[in-house]
Amino acid sequence: MKKILFAILISLFCFSSIKAQNAFDIIFTQNSNQDNKCSYFNSYFKNKPKEVGFSIVRENDKLYFKVTDEAWAMNLFKKSGDGIAIDVVAKSRYECDKNIDDTQIRGVILEPVYAQQLVRGFKPTKGDRFETFVGTVPENLRDEELEFNILFLNNKVLCRYQSVYNLESYPWGLLDMGVYLDSLTYKSERITSSNDKFSTKYKKLNFVIPFQKNKSSYLPEDIKPLYDSLKLTNFNIKKINIKAYSSIEGSLERNLELQKQRANSIAKSLQSFQKPDIVTEISSSENWVEFLNDITTSKYEYLKELSKKEIKQKLIGALSAGLEVYLQNHRKAVIILDLEKKDKYKEMTTSVLISTFNKLIEDENIEEALVVQNSLFEKLKDENSPDKLRELNVPKQVKFIPVLTKNSMFKYLLNVSYAKIAFDELKSLEKIDPKNGRIKYNLVVLKFVIWRNNWEQIKDSDFKNEIIGLKNHEVSTPLIDRMLVNFHIVKAEKNLKARKYDEKDVSVEFIVDSYENFNLSDYDYLSLAQFLTYYANIDDATDLLEEKVRTITIDEDLLFYYLNLTITNKYNVASKNYRTIMLNSINMNRERFCKLFNSSLDNGVTFQLLENEYLRKTYCENCEKE
Repeated sequence: MKKILFAILISLFCFSSIKAQNAFDIIFTQNSNQDNKCSYFNSYFKNKPKEVGFSIVRENDKLYFKVTDEAWAMNLFKKSGDGIAIDVVAKSRYECDKNIDDTQIRGVILEPVYAQQLVRGFKPTKGDRFETFVGTVPENLRDEELEFNILFLNNKVLCRYQSVYNLESYPWGLLDMGVYLDSLTYKSERITSSNDKFSTKYKKLNFVIPFQKNKSSYLPEDIKPLYDSLKLTNFNIKKINIKAYSSIEGSLERNLELQKQRANSIAKSLQSFQKPDIVTEISSSENWVEFLNDITTSKYEYLKELSKKEIKQKLIGALSAGLEVYLQNHRKAVIILDLEKKDKYKEMTTSVLISTFNKLIEDENIEEALVVQNSLFEKLKDENSPDKLRELNVPKQVKFIPVLTKNSMFKYLLNVSYAKIAFDELKSLEKIDPKNGRIKYNLVVLKFVIWRNNWEQIKDSDFKNEIIGLKNHEVSTPLIDRMLVNFHIVKAEKNLKARKYDEKDVSVEFIVDSYENFNLSDYDYLSLAQFLTYYANIDDATDLLEEKVRTITIDEDLLFYYLNLTITNKYNVASKNYRTIMLNSINMNRERFCKLFNSSLDNGVTFQLLENEYLRKTYCENCEKE
């Protein structure tokens, strides 16, 4: 999945707050005069296609204005006095022991660059972008952490003051369609329930263990019923991730120590049921998220207005007893088990596996051959090459189609560059077994890769009909729906590149209207949110994640992506629920939360978030030592 950093631009000031100042020949006006002198600029920006993005990039100490649409920028700078000036802002402005001056200009303004020089300077650059030189970083600021705000000038009048923030987006984040091996297998290692007699090698299980108050030891006999209920007899646990939560009353240090003891006790008990070592990851935190959620509609809602320290002071004596109805549900461990099916051929060498496989095929013991084939695939993963598959002797007959299909699809799963080879092999198998729905499903999956990478010409209308036609081969409607969403994800990208914005919007609208029709994994939610953001559908991306972000079990990437989407909006930050969301992220990964306030040029959103008093207070309380 190709990662792209996309600059989203936000206007940070209304012009009623402009303070007159002298900077080169820039004219600073009050709101009434600004409306008259900037009417063209205001109209031009108001009607800017949302697909057009621009930012300031730093190359060594040179600064460039970069834009996605050269023609749009050329038409912006019409008069000789139209231009750009850069405000160079240092993060040192926001040190926690400083007072921030309430000024419009936050740093050092560079000399403006006007229309003639801007237009002549535009040149193409990577990613179908265009850039033009707009200034040089002052020597005395070159060692500081910097950001670059843009002053847009219309006939030398300051008409827009904007900052850039960083938002990750992934235009190629398709919903995981899976491929048919023994059963439908997903790249994210999820499995579906099915009647297939062959099961997936890997799976992941999530469950919750409630904690009794003050209990810290969990013996094997405590865990055995849980272990048995999960039917782990055919699987080994490869990895345990335990997130242990305490209720919020009492000492933070004591709470975290108690949670660590509980988590280690659970991990030790689970390890007692198997010989292979289990990789264990443990984290612990106080359960502020569910506490704040639970008291929202109760008589204790007033506690939400207090600081953490003040709430802890209140939770002594009778108040703590009254809140126990909530607190008892906050003590628990959220456990994620990564499982691997037991492999009776694991100790065999590659050469022995191949000879064993070939003998089973010769004896037409296809069921056991498929088991050996899985073990062989695990060996070949480490070699990252499918060459050894050539030593497997499998007749091209209908009864061996499951084995042949797996060989072809394994090449694709090993490396996407083998997709065309796998596609051609499956086409030949389709001639042997023309009604095989699994072959047809895998062919469509591979065709997506070929289509989006432009490896050969594919007529999109025919491809869409081919997807819909899978229903005639017992492929379920939810799987076809996922493919149709992916069809429009690729269509949207192709139409964007062709600057067919209206057609692109049709595909985006289809996706927004369709995703609620089937269950989404966390991977799917993130893919869709990033896709919508890439096409500037920020509100839809935010709405997609809204309900999930206040749950303590939310995926970390989803939670931080939501913060990335919303933290620049002062109205979001001011909402009562936003504190809960930020506390969730701080508990989950404090270092990652603090990095949101890095420079937009250093993988942060923007350190200018610290202009917001509430965010600055939160940052200084949690990140000052970062």
